[in-house]
Amino acid sequence: MFDNLSEKLDKALHVLKGHGQITEINVAETTKEVRRALLDADVNFKIAKEFTNRVKEKALGQDVLTTLQPGQLMVKIVKDELTQLMGGETEGINLSGTPSIILMSGLQGSGKTTFSGKLANYLNTKKGKKPLLVACDVYRPAAIDQLHVVGDQIGIEVYSDRENNDPVAIAQAGVAHAKANGHNVVIIDTAGRLAVDEKMMAEISNIRDAIKPQETLFVVDAMTGQDAVNTAKAFNDVLNFDGVILTKLDGDTRGGAAISIKSVVDKPIKFIGTGEKMEAIDVFHPSRMADRILGMGDVISLVERAQEQFDEEEARKIQKKIAKNKFGFDDFLNQIQQIKKMGNIKDLMGMIPGAGKALKGLDIDDDAFKHIEAIIHSMTPDERSTPSKLNASRKKRIAKGSGRTIQEVNQLLKQFDQMSKMMKMMQGGGGKKMMQMMGGMKGMKP
Repeated sequence: MFDNLSEKLDKALHVLKGHGQITEINVAETTKEVRRALLDADVNFKIAKEFTNRVKEKALGQDVLTTLQPGQLMVKIVKDELTQLMGGETEGINLSGTPSIILMSGLQGSGKTTFSGKLANYLNTKKGKKPLLVACDVYRPAAIDQLHVVGDQIGIEVYSDRENNDPVAIAQAGVAHAKANGHNVVIIDTAGRLAVDEKMMAEISNIRDAIKPQETLFVVDAMTGQDAVNTAKAFNDVLNFDGVILTKLDGDTRGGAAISIKSVVDKPIKFIGTGEKMEAIDVFHPSRMADRILGMGDVISLVERAQEQFDEEEARKIQKKIAKNKFGFDDFLNQIQQIKKMGNIKDLMGMIPGAGKALKGLDIDDDAFKHIEAIIHSMTPDERSTPSKLNASRKKRIAKGSGRTIQEVNQLLKQFDQMSKMMKMMQGGGGKKMMQMMGGMKGMKP
């Protein structure tokens, strides 16, 4: 996500590196490169031009502090302008109704049905709501089936009526069902088309007028770039929706839609989809996204994801096991599962400041832990709880059973041993000793 844009902006902002002051010449050169980077990211030409004009105006109007390099000042200006371009403030979702009704709109293939499930799961697990999903796509039986599959997957009820061909009546019946059965949120999945047409717009307008939703959200595939922005404008002209959801931001997208959609439709991006799993949904924070685009990472989001997976009771059990030298591979496996729930590995690494450059060109598989899990699952329960029992013949059997080499098994055992020692050192108040060890490692060759 945004890798190409981040790299080009980094090069553009390096134009000022080493200069003692900001001048009209070096600012013009920098903003020219910034504009080129935005255009390459599929940002509308007019928006890119207005953006760089504002950056230039602010840069030339600033006095460079003695403690601040021109390049650093320009990064701050670009970051602030990017944040404003993407909406400025984080916008929440309106859940004021009884029940709260959320109408989902968008083209076919935008990920609308899947995201309806993700949103229901988010509201259920993070907000303590009891959502109901309503299937209003009467044109594709597969869409109704898909919503039921998604609902079963996340444990959320789905209302549908295969005998009824009137989406307005189904939506109204779904809301009535929600009121009668204690659901406090209703998410209505509507039909999509391959392109914007009058029939589609009239239908969704009729549904909106009949159920009067608190939120009408437009779901758009970020992979479609500037086309996504144009489609959003066409929908907004008819629906006057409340917010945008960008899906597939984990794909090979240039990022133009995320950057410019707010300025075109004047509606906030409320959520983004960051993967295929039902948990892969994030509230959109313009400031944090600007940080990530500029290679500054997003530590706040990373910590929030970690906190969501943190189990205090489990942590206490782990601490006791470490103290008694009983931390085994089953515990290690549980830690891996918690990390995997946080999201795909490359996305998580991208949240660490500076990691984007280090990861450039590296293909980090989402199943990066797969071979580790295979090795651990090839161990007996006794071996997992007591790794010291793993002799040469056992290692050979484990390697064969997991389809890995003995060298990989030995490497995992070595890493596990080092990690166990480090965890015990940290728990035993050996922080100072550990820092000394890490200091001594600085001079080691990789």
